Amino acid sequence: MVKVGQKTDEIMGDIIKEHRNNLGSGKTGSGESGSEDIVDVLIKLKDSDSLPMSITDDNIKAVILDLFAGAVDTSKTTTVCAMVEMVKNPRVLAKAQAQVREVFKGKEKVEESDMEKLSYLNLVIKETLRLHPPGSVIYRENNKESVICGYTIPPRTRVLINAWAIGRDPQYWEDPESFKPERFENDPMDFTGNQFKYMPFGSGRRICPGISFGLANVCTPLAHLLYHFDWELPHGTTPHTLKLSELPGLAIGVKNDIFFIAAPPPAA
Repeated sequence: MVKVGQKTDEIMGDIIKEHRNNLGSGKTGSGESGSEDIVDVLIKLKDSDSLPMSITDDNIKAVILDLFAGAVDTSKTTTVCAMVEMVKNPRVLAKAQAQVREVFKGKEKVEESDMEKLSYLNLVIKETLRLHPPGSVIYRENNKESVICGYTIPPRTRVLINAWAIGRDPQYWEDPESFKPERFENDPMDFTGNQFKYMPFGSGRRICPGISFGLANVCTPLAHLLYHFDWELPHGTTPHTLKLSELPGLAIGVKNDIFFIAAPPPAA
């Protein structure tokens, strides 16, 4: 029987081998549209010996594993939060579900190529990330003295930015505690944190590198859940009594168990 650790190591090794072969065959990179991805960059750094300390294939495997593990855990939490918010807001659930079923009508499964058509579901995810950012606290260290609101921040001070509180600040958001995906409908705001009132993945050059992977890990399961099932609350529970308790920390978790009833959709 192959141990999980050994199998994971083999998978990571195959990924590195594939990327190295692509680079050796003259390809620019293995990313989307032939661009470089993080594995290509790490392989080039390793082979160039340009770093003050050497890196190994094991170091590259660890980075790949961190990206997958981090995105999987936070994506799971975001998916749960999105489902809870939709069930608590039946209007939003009905609208998102109607669009998903219209886009994938007649198909046995959700196709990845059609995900960009799910405009309203993307608004739901944006609003979920405003209220429940996976990285609730962003860690930074300033490299020079700064003065903010009259306070002098010395160099090399560890600064914690509360993205959770910023996303609920009434100074920046109208009716901030309400779940309203439509607030993003005509707003060009994206996930890159350039507008500092919305930073679900952080901001700047140390922004989360797994944005695309994380968003796909949320959008795809939600689309499947909405497409294949109707969702109801257990007897005795109402949208008003349904509670979502979050675990505080650098990454938000869900404290309490959440139960829904899944039923097959009515026959077409």
